[in-house]
Amino acid sequence: MKQIPKIFVGLMAGLVLGAAANAGPRLDTIMDSKVLRVGTPGDYRPFAMKTEAGSYEGLDIDLIEQLAKDLGLKVEYVQTSWPNLMPDLQANRFDVAVGGITRNAARIGKAEMLPGYAPFGKVALVRTSDAQRYQSLDDLNQPKVKVIKNPGGTNEAFVLANLGQAQVSTHEKNAEIPGLIAEGKGDVMITETYEALHYSKADPRLTALFIETPLTPQNYLGFMLPADDPDYVRVMEFAWDLMDKRGGLKQASDHWLK
Repeated sequence: MKQIPKIFVGLMAGLVLGAAANAGPRLDTIMDSKVLRVGTPGDYRPFAMKTEAGSYEGLDIDLIEQLAKDLGLKVEYVQTSWPNLMPDLQANRFDVAVGGITRNAARIGKAEMLPGYAPFGKVALVRTSDAQRYQSLDDLNQPKVKVIKNPGGTNEAFVLANLGQAQVSTHEKNAEIPGLIAEGKGDVMITETYEALHYSKADPRLTALFIETPLTPQNYLGFMLPADDPDYVRVMEFAWDLMDKRGGLKQASDHWLK
């Protein structure tokens, strides 16, 4: 059994050396520099959050750090935003985007995405004192209901498509919206299962609704890659699969999502 880790190390070393010897342009650049540039909005708990000290923490951060380590790379974080996530990726500002990114056809039509993880649905974060008011999507879609959305992501798309009768406003900083709901400056935040659970556990003034019966069918998150180098995508898919088989995905999920 003691030989198994050595076998894995040997496989990974062979993969990296082989890839570097016959790599596409992006993979070649990454292997030469030994740096993996990681873009994230850094405002979506519990997947990726920028700390007051300027570092990042969360499930996606643990995963990308482990993936980079297995490939012998150093992570360099690049700050982005949800509206600029795809444009920045296509402009070559970073090599992979993380931070609670929903897998969908629109994104996969423009970029590559690693296998899905963390199944979720769209849910609502509301004030605990008002939770009984909202039993259905129709209850949210009312003229007196104030919905606060963050621009640029799938949560905004859901709000615009389904809550046209409500009072909808936009707040640029996603991480500040739960506090605005708790303070009564808004009534509803549409988000995903895990973010809603995180904030409802952290603040008793908030309640996560529709957890068992989400407002949308189940979907998955995924890391997003540029579609300009198939060799790079294959290496990243291999590294993800190996990390998963070693238990890294389960370990990080147990820590951040339980």
